[in-house]
Amino acid sequence: MQRAAGSAPGAAAARRAVPGAAPCATSSAAEARTGTQRATRALLHLALLSAACLGGTLLGQHARSRGSSVAPAAAVPPSATEAPAGSIHLAVVAPLQQASPFGSFGRQASWHEVLQHTAQRLAWQDPAFSLTLHDSAALGGGSDAERSALQAALQHSAAALAIGVTDPTAAQALAPLLAAAPTALAVGSHAALASATRLGGRQPAQPAAGGLAALLAKLFPDKQANEDQQVLHTVEELFKRGTSDDFLFIFLVLANSYVKEVPAVAMSFKQKNAGLPELQCMIGKCGAQIFSCVTDTSCKAALDCLSACDFNDQVCSYRCITSYESRKLEEFSLCIIQKHNCFGLNADIPMVPDPAPMASFKGQPMTHELAEDLFIGWLQDPSTALAPLRGGEQLPYSWRVFAGKNAAYDFFPCQNQLFYRGKGRGGMWYDPVFQVKTIDGRTVWRRRHYRVKRDRLPGTFRFSVLDNGVTSNEFWRVLDCEEGLDWCVFYYSGAASRAGLSYSGAILASKSGDWPASQEARARIQQALDSAGIKMWELSNVDNSGCAGAPLDPALMAMA
Repeated sequence: MQRAAGSAPGAAAARRAVPGAAPCATSSAAEARTGTQRATRALLHLALLSAACLGGTLLGQHARSRGSSVAPAAAVPPSATEAPAGSIHLAVVAPLQQASPFGSFGRQASWHEVLQHTAQRLAWQDPAFSLTLHDSAALGGGSDAERSALQAALQHSAAALAIGVTDPTAAQALAPLLAAAPTALAVGSHAALASATRLGGRQPAQPAAGGLAALLAKLFPDKQANEDQQVLHTVEELFKRGTSDDFLFIFLVLANSYVKEVPAVAMSFKQKNAGLPELQCMIGKCGAQIFSCVTDTSCKAALDCLSACDFNDQVCSYRCITSYESRKLEEFSLCIIQKHNCFGLNADIPMVPDPAPMASFKGQPMTHELAEDLFIGWLQDPSTALAPLRGGEQLPYSWRVFAGKNAAYDFFPCQNQLFYRGKGRGGMWYDPVFQVKTIDGRTVWRRRHYRVKRDRLPGTFRFSVLDNGVTSNEFWRVLDCEEGLDWCVFYYSGAASRAGLSYSGAILASKSGDWPASQEARARIQQALDSAGIKMWELSNVDNSGCAGAPLDPALMAMA
């Protein structure tokens, strides 16, 4: 799924542009499963979710699995060990100067820009990984010496990936060279490269088409062949989604499967392939909650919807949750994931990158009180010292999000942000109120309720929330705010520990929910995002049309 060329900043993917679409429709196979089987499969997806309203990305830099049943990743091939000590080379061949599917403000980022940024993010995941880039343009009319040099580079890589190589001449020249890499794969490329696929030094077996061969494969499954097919399908789906997080996850999946274990991916596959111990924990400790859920129409619909979501498809997963959320679903996940941790998972808040909060505002040094006032923004709150900046104008919300760096949450329209002080000294609350186009065609509003506490450095805060039965903890920074409160940029990193997830992202918000018009403002926003390791082409716009009727009753805040 690619972003539209020449679109507004971070234009949403095709599925997001059709709010009424149903990407999580239940398949006939899911209907045939028993209630317990549905619960098991759905939990694998629940464990992939960030519990926070902000969703999350499966990029757990410090995620750990206790007692993992995942088989160890394949050892680094001998050719890869010839690289400098501690370095694992992953090679990429792409038309580096050509436009990629990622873009903003009518300009598509080149593959070189995208891959350079991905290399940096990969190193944040594990400093041992090194991404080397090779331009496929040289293959069209390149010399034998250039081909030999590329072949040598591929031979000394742990894995190689051809991306966007659509030129037939370049593809035909590259195909035999990829055989030098122990693991090689092509995505978004010419069909001539399909035959070059190698996984762990072997060509993947083709699934049996039917007849006796298919029956034998079902009765006597080849574990390695099935795992290879799972990897191929996962990589293809990740590439189609067209987000920078899913694009990075392609490299993490390949590395975990054939080079070196990546904890976030290993845990994800563990959840997807959960076995008897996990099922025993679920039924033995949470049998009543499972029975209550699968016998309830709404809760069962959520499980069936989650069962149909593809691996790591958090837009689909969180849309299922928000479409069918209920008390029974909350009790279901609270028992299995949060209370008993049946998957044995644990994750920490990622602290790389760790951008500094803004040091001052309108010439005044940043303080906790001032940072809280910036959060409160345009909300009708007499306690804020920034009231004069609003010229007497007050709104029923603090900010309205116009863009963000989180595919799961940015799918939802009309994100009203409410920040307000609590009754105790230094106490604060955060309530995001957002619109959901449900799977079954309804339009509903959802609200989350975060506790906010000051961290050590002014401009930094700790957030916590219980969302559909799973606790998430987050670390927020106020990166920058315009002096007239026209816009603000907030950065967060967090973890849904018992779901095994670490994530990070950004919120770009303004008074109206519109992008600032001036180039100066956009340049300043870009500078703030750069400090957090986020590029403008990674952003997604939020749809703020049709936002009337949001439940922004001040009485709900008074209850906090």
